[in-house]
Amino acid sequence: MDLNFAHLHLLLNHFPIIGSIIGIALFFASFFGKNEDLRRSSLIVFAFVALLTIPTFLSGFGAQLAIQGKPGVSDTLMSRHEGSAMLSLWFMLATGVFSLVGLWQTRYNGRPARWSIAVIFLLSVLTVAVMARTGNTGGDIRHPEVSANANGTVTEGTAGSIFAHFEPNPDKFSQLMLINEWWWGFLMGLHFMGLALIVGTVGVLDLRVMGFLKQLPIAPLQRFIPWALVGLGVNILTGLLAFIGQPEMYIYSTVFWLKMFALVLLGINGAVFYLTGISEGLDRVGPGQDAPVLAKLVASTALVLCFALIFFGRYIQPLGDTIKHASN
Repeated sequence: MDLNFAHLHLLLNHFPIIGSIIGIALFFASFFGKNEDLRRSSLIVFAFVALLTIPTFLSGFGAQLAIQGKPGVSDTLMSRHEGSAMLSLWFMLATGVFSLVGLWQTRYNGRPARWSIAVIFLLSVLTVAVMARTGNTGGDIRHPEVSANANGTVTEGTAGSIFAHFEPNPDKFSQLMLINEWWWGFLMGLHFMGLALIVGTVGVLDLRVMGFLKQLPIAPLQRFIPWALVGLGVNILTGLLAFIGQPEMYIYSTVFWLKMFALVLLGINGAVFYLTGISEGLDRVGPGQDAPVLAKLVASTALVLCFALIFFGRYIQPLGDTIKHASN
């Protein structure tokens, strides 16, 4: 299989930058007239952009391997861009997490809590700033004459120097993830625990919606969804740290990208469940009652995608070299 990561990264990298700008514009606009619907829309945008940021970040490693060593490409500028991308990833994910918290508060309280609005406000401003920095450093890679001296040293302005101070060193960060086997085992253990939280909460809810365990009401089961989100957050965090530690082990695995595709589909599935009124309608389904057909379809799809994540994750290493390398 031949996949051009450079083209894929160029296709994806616009979504986090433009999406974060759209999200913050909607968020700021919601304060005029206290428009809760507009604020809810901005939180949805932040959460979805955070999800899309993951494959964008991952494809960047493949793009780096594809163009590394080519004429006119500066390794120093690529390293700077990678460090900036890491910082942007963490800020975008944090914004997405607190946006989900705000959406959950809206679901049960009618609006986000003041503290969550303040946190999202601060994070969104910082996220747009670091995203702009990442886009700029990415554009400089093929133009070393703009940001590098003759000896290859990167030149920074005042703002760039401030950002650079907080950006991790990619090589040192990767080495930190592989510091010893105990740390790696701890990461994998956390990854498994996060998966157990997801399947143990979403799985039971999906089975009930599909018609099993009909003696249970559905509304109390939905209250456990925050635990599933905690598990998803743990899985994403540990998965990204593992990837950063050994990107070559994952980047050329076809099933790894199938897993990422399943993750995005699962996010879309969750959006359909909560944004189309299906979730609210299920609160009225009592013991012994059947859920609507559309709810059953969404629940069964979510269950299939959860098992797909488990299946693909199991075969990442055995099928770890199924994408043709750039050098091939």
